[in-house]
Amino acid sequence: MQHVTVIGGGLAGCEAAWQAANRGVKVRLYEMKPHKYSEAHHLPGLSELVCSNSLRGDALENAVGLLKEEMRRLHTLFMEGAEATKVPAGGALAVDRTLFSEYVTRKIESHPNIEVVHEEITRIPEEGIVIVASGPLTSGALADEIGRLTGNYLYFYDAIAPIVAADSIDYNKAFRASRYGKGDGDDYLNCPMDEEQYKNFVQEILAAEKVEPKSFEKVVHFEGCMPIEEMASRGVETLRFGPMKPVGLVDPRVGVEPYAVIQLRQENMEATMYNLVGFQTKLTWPAQKRIFRMIPGLENAQFLRLGSMHRNTFINAPKLLLPTCQLKEDSRILFAGQITGVEGYVESASSGFVAGVNAARLASGETLIVPPAETAIGALARHITNTEAEHFQPMNVNYGLFPPLVGRIKKKEKRGLLAQRGLEALEKWLPEVAA
Repeated sequence: MQHVTVIGGGLAGCEAAWQAANRGVKVRLYEMKPHKYSEAHHLPGLSELVCSNSLRGDALENAVGLLKEEMRRLHTLFMEGAEATKVPAGGALAVDRTLFSEYVTRKIESHPNIEVVHEEITRIPEEGIVIVASGPLTSGALADEIGRLTGNYLYFYDAIAPIVAADSIDYNKAFRASRYGKGDGDDYLNCPMDEEQYKNFVQEILAAEKVEPKSFEKVVHFEGCMPIEEMASRGVETLRFGPMKPVGLVDPRVGVEPYAVIQLRQENMEATMYNLVGFQTKLTWPAQKRIFRMIPGLENAQFLRLGSMHRNTFINAPKLLLPTCQLKEDSRILFAGQITGVEGYVESASSGFVAGVNAARLASGETLIVPPAETAIGALARHITNTEAEHFQPMNVNYGLFPPLVGRIKKKEKRGLLAQRGLEALEKWLPEVAA
């Protein structure tokens, strides 16, 4: 039986390695850390979460909630690690990012069928089964190699939100509440603003100095992770209908919704850190410190991490990939994770699942699998290989990607029925993909 080479020790690479190894295949996993770090990575371990610590909504009314439930039933390492390291986050699933990385690292390094090699790969092996899961922060040399191999790769910019120390927050100004009382009802800290404070805040953001991209790079932002200054430039009320939306949050001290609100989400199990929800930014660090301390409750904030900007690389998957994750022009090479154009932690890991299972099947001469389109994992796989290549852009999983239901369905019932149909399809599919 052939061995499998996995390039990249992120969410997709680790999941792919885990699934292949659990099916009896020897795996060599290459990760360039700790010898070399991207501009956004800091932890030495595998599966580092670099943007938010949230895995987003956990309810089946959200497609990502369905995707997580499918991945639980598929016994993924990603969901095992998430459940073991989760922190309070209302209706969402969030993790302690350090403990999550440590958990996955231990599992991968202790697996008898996995060899971890800490080395930067700049050339894709010319023989053998290879999974390219180098992520959205693929190093320059490997990105050039992928460009040579595929003849076409694209990029967009992503931004990271700041983290503040919990003991530097003024709790006389911030109040605890989850939107509409979801979760335990008090999982988030909320910093309220009145109209004057909000408009001054927006004006400062618009006037502040930003980190400019290099002159030869075109900036293309992903709509689902838009920097706050980009949103503010679209109109003074845009932020108030986006990350600063006050709807469903009543300040218990005055009994009404604020004009605008900044939500802070717990970052670690010890609740010593909080991140600014939806506040991805490319403001300079001095500008961030000055402007974010205008937020009520954060006047004396200690910033444990400031926002930053980085380039995300992805290939034109509909043009290049088969639904099995294989490269059309060279079927021994598979791609997985955000480099394929899936967007988000959960989506990336789900892509790694498909690639890992198929790499193992390829190694043993078995028929490769394609997830049912009715499932979340299948709808996402279908999107990245069945979309018009000319206008392809990264995408989070959402119910708009699913095959439509038959007949006239009431809008409020639609998502529940899509989730039910997806889980039924998954249960029928499970025996086919069981390790």
